[in-house]
Amino acid sequence: MIELSERAGHRIREMLQDEEDPDQYLRVGVKGGGCSGFTYSMGFEGTKTDQDEEVELHGIRVLVDKESEPLIRGLQIDYKESMMGGGFTIQNPNAIATCGCGTSFRTATKEGMPEKC
Repeated sequence: MIELSERAGHRIREMLQDEEDPDQYLRVGVKGGGCSGFTYSMGFEGTKTDQDEEVELHGIRVLVDKESEPLIRGLQIDYKESMMGGGFTIQNPNAIATCGCGTSFRTATKEGMPEKC
């Protein structure tokens, strides 16, 4: 479904330890919006629904909702640090176009979805 690098897994586990409830899920998905059509979402959540697919990566319970799954199948999440700080990077094999800042993307037309929102 998705891939999480060892570096990203390590950083996410560190972030979970700073949470009030470190036994949460990592939710990864997409939302409509941004200049290219979809934006990525990633955050901690305490509950799983019947619309979620769950996978465990590097000891982290990851949730992806069934609506987002086809848009991010094969997604690769990494964490990189530089002298300017660190951050997560995302590579999506389904994206055919991204905006200039890299926070939104567009996929090919699928299942009646428009090419661009």
